Amino acid sequence: MNARSSEKLEQLAERTLELVNIPSESRSETALEAHIESLLPSMLELVHRDGASLYARTPRSGKPLVVLAGHLDTVPAQANVPGRREEGVITGCGASDMKAGLAVMIELARWIREIDAEIDLDLGFLFFPREELPLSESALPAVFEAVPEISEAKLVIMLEPTDNTIQSGCLGNLNATLVFSGESSHSARPWQGVNAIDRAIEGLQRVAATEPREVTVQGLTFVEVLSLTGIEAGIAENVIPDRCVARLNYRYAPGRSTRQAEESLQKLLGDLGGLTVTSNSPAAHVVVETPLVERLRRAGDLAVEPKQAWTPVAEFSARGLDAVNFGPGATRYAHRADERVEIAQLERSFQTLQRFLTEPG
Repeated sequence: MNARSSEKLEQLAERTLELVNIPSESRSETALEAHIESLLPSMLELVHRDGASLYARTPRSGKPLVVLAGHLDTVPAQANVPGRREEGVITGCGASDMKAGLAVMIELARWIREIDAEIDLDLGFLFFPREELPLSESALPAVFEAVPEISEAKLVIMLEPTDNTIQSGCLGNLNATLVFSGESSHSARPWQGVNAIDRAIEGLQRVAATEPREVTVQGLTFVEVLSLTGIEAGIAENVIPDRCVARLNYRYAPGRSTRQAEESLQKLLGDLGGLTVTSNSPAAHVVVETPLVERLRRAGDLAVEPKQAWTPVAEFSARGLDAVNFGPGATRYAHRADERVEIAQLERSFQTLQRFLTEPG
């Protein structure tokens, strides 16, 4: 490793730790957004800032526009702020998801200022809040309205944790409640009522028996799953309950619309009544063989995998944009108390994006 590479690796590591040490739980991202703005080089044009979202870019030159995107928020801290650095690892809240990706974005912008040669693409940097919250609180619709040029992007790269693979597409995420009704009575005389919990136990066997379903889209295999994620019932210890509410989560593959997903869930449940969809975030279309995705793959000799989760690539996809996930974070550590990222993975993401920007296919 030459001296310049060693210096950049050190900057990436220290930048990640610096960002981890600025708390940014969902709805409390303002301080981090302001700090990131102060770090971006003046050669970038600041197109949009509203106190929560920030979009800056290199001057438009007529080259294809690629947008790097990252969310500012984290899940609540679990006694893991401040973070720490030891043995080649940065540990702390958001280290993997996704302050490592934010650090790569920032240092890439600063590197562009430092180099003499022009990059081969127009490049945007989008930082936005509230990704860890339900889709109804997404900041992206307001950003799309305020910054129409994002719709011109030929590729959006979300720097979500992907272990330095390209993860294309994403699962849709449907949440619903299923209500089982009965009739309350004294628990000493249960035959005078109808126990809603008993009805739920019987009815939910259908949910428990639902097998994962593999769906292959453009060579990538997604797994559709229906899970029981909660159950609530009970009035008092001496009362037979008349109501039991089960919470369901259905992850569905690209290719299903939100309406088709709801119809599929109802078909799986059959004659069980009382289903109410509480939220439904769409799946993202799969992008694997476009010139820019292939260029990114070659730049880092990257594996291409399905995204077995939901990410904001779905929101870009809904606007007709190609979007993929690619970032240094470790998926297995996201949202954990011991959340972490290897410094070597930061370097790999950074160098891959350097080559992507400067070495045309």
